[in-house]
Amino acid sequence: MNNKLKNALTGTDFLLYIGCILASAFGCLMVYSATRNEAIESGFIIGRECLIMIFAAGAGIIACAIISIIDYNSIIRIWPAVGAVCLVLLAALFVWGEGPADRPDAKCWLPIIETGNTKVYFQPSELAKAGFLITFSAHLNAVKRDINKLKNVIFLTIHALIPMGIIILTDDLGSALIFGFMFIGMMFVAGLKVRYFALAGGAIVAVAPILWSKFLSSFHRQRILAVYYPEALSESVYKARIYQQQRAVNAIGSGGLLGDGLFKGKYTQSASGIPVNESDMVFSVVGEELGFLGGFLLLLALALICLRIMYIGRQSSNLTGAAICYGTAFMLGSQIFMNIGMCIKLLPCIGITLPFISAGGSSNLCVYFTIGLVMSVYRINKQKDPVNFRYTGLNTPFEE
Repeated sequence: MNNKLKNALTGTDFLLYIGCILASAFGCLMVYSATRNEAIESGFIIGRECLIMIFAAGAGIIACAIISIIDYNSIIRIWPAVGAVCLVLLAALFVWGEGPADRPDAKCWLPIIETGNTKVYFQPSELAKAGFLITFSAHLNAVKRDINKLKNVIFLTIHALIPMGIIILTDDLGSALIFGFMFIGMMFVAGLKVRYFALAGGAIVAVAPILWSKFLSSFHRQRILAVYYPEALSESVYKARIYQQQRAVNAIGSGGLLGDGLFKGKYTQSASGIPVNESDMVFSVVGEELGFLGGFLLLLALALICLRIMYIGRQSSNLTGAAICYGTAFMLGSQIFMNIGMCIKLLPCIGITLPFISAGGSSNLCVYFTIGLVMSVYRINKQKDPVNFRYTGLNTPFEE
């Protein structure tokens, strides 16, 4: 038993594990600050969003440790079951899916618990990210020697487009884009030739008008125009679509270098502050209350987590492990980039959470599933014994 415990501890990447836990603890603090006044006014010490985040992150941390001790190759072998579960949950959105009050057309969440006026939701697209890492890694491994054959490239692209298409139809554009970045990262590490990326880029440009007119809702088009071409919108529509981002920019700017102080942000602690600043706009809380320095240190910490994951992928002994790690790094990195871009008004607001920091039970739970897979890659590769081999029948010009 002692040997098993010793092996479990020595095979754990504590640098990554503790880094993620500290990031989640910091996120809980920021969400607590964002929801503090509302909770106090309702007679509670901690707000509902913060409580859900704490429980979800706690469950995720435990699940991560369990997944990390399972050989990721064994998990990869059950990819059909994983893919089927994810597709069923995504398809369920068309029947039972619900959206926020201001966007009832978006069917992104499944209600799982309802007590009185309170509902607890689950977002299947978050679990599907972990599922995609597993199924797509298995697919890449199956065709790794012939990945640059056109037939295989087409089938791999279809594999990625299936979950992306379903998610787009539920009007969750942000999550669909994350899948796209994961697809690109995993194809790159698998050795896809640059010409295919160039062709894909040209194809996207060619079909952009169709995507704009047929696939994007008027709501998403207005949010994009509000950032890049506000003259195309009426004044009232522009103000409505840019309001959330403009308030976030004002809050971040007011924080200056060192911030206004924890729980002292004028925008964060105001009842009419920034909409959903506990989730999509949580970086505005960091910027206002902890300043530029706090925001910079947070981004540095998140960047180090991504770099550590890529380092583990680079040390992997097979393509499957490398694809899991790089896919996770691209998933986290693209979410960080897009979320910060939204908060500082460089990118349109399309509903992307900041990993480990934003409120949300689904995102905080499921991100640890992917970290558990990465830690399994680390463990298995660290525990591999060196292979002894000998060349025989090798002729050389040198005498013995």
